[in-house]
Amino acid sequence: MGKVVDARSAINHIEDGMTVAILGSGGGICEPTYLLKELRSKYLEEQKPAGLTLLHANGIGDKDTFGTDALALEGLVKRDIAGHWGMAPSMAELALEEKIEAYNLPQGVISQMYHSIASHKPGVITKTGLNTFIDPRIEGGKMNASAKEDLVKIIHLEDEEWLFYPNIGIDVALIRGTTADENGNISYEEEAAVLDGVSIAQAARNSGGIVIAQVKYLAKAGTIPAKDVVIPGIYVDYIVVDENQCQTCERIYDPMLAGNVKAPMEQISPIPLNARKVVARRAAKELKEGMVINLGVGMPSGIAAVAAEDGYLDKLNFTVEQGIIGGMPMGGVIFGVSYVPDAMLDQTLQFNFYDGGGLDIAFLGMAQMDMEGNVNSSKTGRLLSGCGGAINISQNAKRVVFCGTFTAKGFQADIRDGEIKIISEGAVKKLVEQVDQITFSGKYARRVNQPVLYVTERAVFELTEEGIVLTEIAPGMDLEKDILSQMEARPLISPELKIMDKELFED
Repeated sequence: MGKVVDARSAINHIEDGMTVAILGSGGGICEPTYLLKELRSKYLEEQKPAGLTLLHANGIGDKDTFGTDALALEGLVKRDIAGHWGMAPSMAELALEEKIEAYNLPQGVISQMYHSIASHKPGVITKTGLNTFIDPRIEGGKMNASAKEDLVKIIHLEDEEWLFYPNIGIDVALIRGTTADENGNISYEEEAAVLDGVSIAQAARNSGGIVIAQVKYLAKAGTIPAKDVVIPGIYVDYIVVDENQCQTCERIYDPMLAGNVKAPMEQISPIPLNARKVVARRAAKELKEGMVINLGVGMPSGIAAVAAEDGYLDKLNFTVEQGIIGGMPMGGVIFGVSYVPDAMLDQTLQFNFYDGGGLDIAFLGMAQMDMEGNVNSSKTGRLLSGCGGAINISQNAKRVVFCGTFTAKGFQADIRDGEIKIISEGAVKKLVEQVDQITFSGKYARRVNQPVLYVTERAVFELTEEGIVLTEIAPGMDLEKDILSQMEARPLISPELKIMDKELFED
């Protein structure tokens, strides 16, 4: 059993200054939690390894004990190049305190970078990120003052402008599966996603690095059927068995999330009538039968619940950037998996499809929007979440709908009998003069003629060549008092301003 070792023996191969690529997604999905916690324990005992660079396409954690927050120790990490930090608040805090170098690159770009590293291409060339905070003419993906190196460049090909993301060498890959045989072949029968474990493993091996795999079960060599092998043993150097490995941070194992059992959608409880449901209902009116759809984290996840409640979920094709197709996308900390999915792809392949315009429509959250049509969902005040897959998705979908409440922090509303009444207004205005960070560029959307809608519980806006136009207001709302006075800047108002459908506000 040459490849099978204990966790500490495996972690001892990580040395000072190495670059460590980590598989996983929020909520413990495909996350090598045991290895991360062992790395933490070693550092606390020995103050080694120090000065690591972390590389991960997804946000990894559960806002508590899972994920990269296990490594949020001053000295252990020098640089974190991440797609998202929303599930790792302790690591985000180190970034805000300038105790690490923090870089945020689009989730899809990092995932695609693993392919380019493995094949020894120079890097990823894409339009994803142009005119957003990723663009080196704006922030270059640098999320704090300690991040000084340029990781993104502007290049020109065939008289067109592109972003170039040079490759990053990988010394160690930490990956996960369900079962490994003694030769290192790994299957994923209990996993709720595939993600990009194969790409990470290939990238590490072809960088001259090592691959450490965490699994739940150990099988005899050659007993995993060839078609069930997701990660071939030729890529794997060490296997660590964690008998307590959970499918997600919420569940030991749910066959519905793994796609192994199909349960009837009638088991899904309706969501309560509140502002979030109103937004989901109005956004869902943009759906058409047969559409290929992406739902972002947060408020957009309610759209799938509305579709299930109203009985047309099976007429739609929901997808999630983690590689899931079909079923009902889950919300909360386990965003990234779906209830009874139809298929699970390698995450990189999903982003290839997204980048090529494969999405008919995308629904994404918004922390701020401004009158140029820009949206911020990555950094507001001391809330550092990162862009995740939002830039890949929003820039390339045929149509985009942003979803959010009109104000934040203290907002409460009473919704009944076909109208909405504000009980307490939020202390933070979300419709601002200028967003704190450009996660979505209204300028870029106008340049490529992309239709964009912004849906809140009391108003709907549309992006036009002239800027943001108010097109609908909710029944029970006063235009001046409830809409315009709660905005930092005045939008254009459609001469055909409509009242939102009363049925959106009825139980």
